[in-house]
Amino acid sequence: MSLNKKNSILETKNLTIGYVQEKSIKTVQKNINLQVFNQEFITILGKNAIGKSTLLRTLSKIQQPLYGDLLIKNRNIEEYNFKELSTVISLVLTERLPESQLTVFELVALGRQPYTNWIGKLEKRDLEIVTWALQRTDTETLAKRHFHELSDGQLQRVLIARALAQDTEIIILDEPTAHLDMHHTIKIFQLLKKLSEETNKTIIITTHEVNLAINSADQIILLTDEEVISGTKEELVIRNSFKTLFPSEIIKFDKSLEQFIITKKF
Repeated sequence: MSLNKKNSILETKNLTIGYVQEKSIKTVQKNINLQVFNQEFITILGKNAIGKSTLLRTLSKIQQPLYGDLLIKNRNIEEYNFKELSTVISLVLTERLPESQLTVFELVALGRQPYTNWIGKLEKRDLEIVTWALQRTDTETLAKRHFHELSDGQLQRVLIARALAQDTEIIILDEPTAHLDMHHTIKIFQLLKKLSEETNKTIIITTHEVNLAINSADQIILLTDEEVISGTKEELVIRNSFKTLFPSEIIKFDKSLEQFIITKKF
């Protein structure tokens, strides 16, 4: 669905995330208050084990929140069944795909499952959307190849195409550049930014590519030891929020360069 102006599409209210561990509750982050708008490219940043993936899994209802509320399109996520939610949120994870002989076209076509009938038959409209998704991600020439033949960079673009074919307003990706070299990492960031601007999608990613994330995101969500902070790059620079992200004796945020730099020589 095309939206003409930016509206709040995801909101958290005093959200606490974590998990149950041996009959006890392990809190990862608490009092998270976020507001995300349609057609934004959002990056979630933080050091290892700070809760980035836990937050992502909670936002996509893979994991239950411990406390607080999560609203999708002004409706509590608990009110959605999984079929309904699959027409609003699509998810791209880092796990390897199971072995199969699926072609790229067939893999991308799996994104249409929330809309196809019980035998999974693709109608004309479904085929048009799959073709459109391949075109938008520059993977149309790969359509007849088996997905296991692809490079990591090619496969990541194909998985993004599958999420596009699902035709959701929100796309969530967990470390989409985790196995890619610098060149393909930059290309994926450029693709995601372009898709958020041109297809009216809200795209939320976790990433360790902090400098790329800071300089490409419309909104940045920082997970620190003390709190979760969000805002534009300019807002976070003014508030000195980036200095809390990593230990300052190793790297620091340079305001003039608007990026992290190494402070300790090897």
